[in-house]
Amino acid sequence: MTQTTKRPSDPQPAASGAMRRLLLPTLLGLAALAILLNLGLWQLNRLAWKEGLIRQVEQNLTLDPVAAPGPNRWSAGAAPIGDYLRVRVTGAFLPGEAYYYNALTSPKGHYGGPGYFVHAPFRTDDGWIVMVNRGFVPDRFVAPDSRPGSAVPAGPVTLTGILRLGEAPNMTTPAPDLARRIWFARDPAAMASALGATGPTAPFVIDADAAFTPASGLPQAGETVVRFKNDHLGYALTWFGLAATLVGVYIAYAWSVLRRPDAKKPEA
Repeated sequence: MTQTTKRPSDPQPAASGAMRRLLLPTLLGLAALAILLNLGLWQLNRLAWKEGLIRQVEQNLTLDPVAAPGPNRWSAGAAPIGDYLRVRVTGAFLPGEAYYYNALTSPKGHYGGPGYFVHAPFRTDDGWIVMVNRGFVPDRFVAPDSRPGSAVPAGPVTLTGILRLGEAPNMTTPAPDLARRIWFARDPAAMASALGATGPTAPFVIDADAAFTPASGLPQAGETVVRFKNDHLGYALTWFGLAATLVGVYIAYAWSVLRRPDAKKPEA
């Protein structure tokens, strides 16, 4: 009587089936990995750009002031006006004040905390208007009569300070309180209009240098807030972390597929 010998099953069909099961997950995983890596690299490029911008601003703040850009530089076709540029302008202050709400967390002077940057209209010798940020006042000193000796300088003034571009309000910005002349976004044209200043208005304000602080100490000039949001490294690490997680998940899945036993075949 001839004894039947059991032959081991051919491993090739099992391997072929596993590869078929892995084909679609592999293609999708490679596509997702490419996207995550590109997002991480893009954030690293943004980080390099932001660090270069910060270095440029820090350098600009050490330079001698240049003439503030006039109306010929405000048009859309003109060269862009740089933020945080040290400038000078000659003219005279006009009556009135507007207030830009802010919180001074790292004051250079005596006063800090929640309060307002006092903005006053300034007519230049060339006839155009620029809003001048005369400095910071705490909440309790927002009323002009509560600040002894804080009246604007009379007569012609040559002013130096830091140019700050206007801000466009977004959906979360509260509307200005026109009755109290309080703004929550730096909007020089709206401020000048509310104060009755007529004429071409610069799309920027000038933060007066600390030397223009009145003898009374208020408004406290020279308090330009130099702040850049720079989260690009954290974003890059997040994308690269997700890419590493994806690779780990894929390896675990592929290992489970390759080790999965085939359905038992009937014995010969």
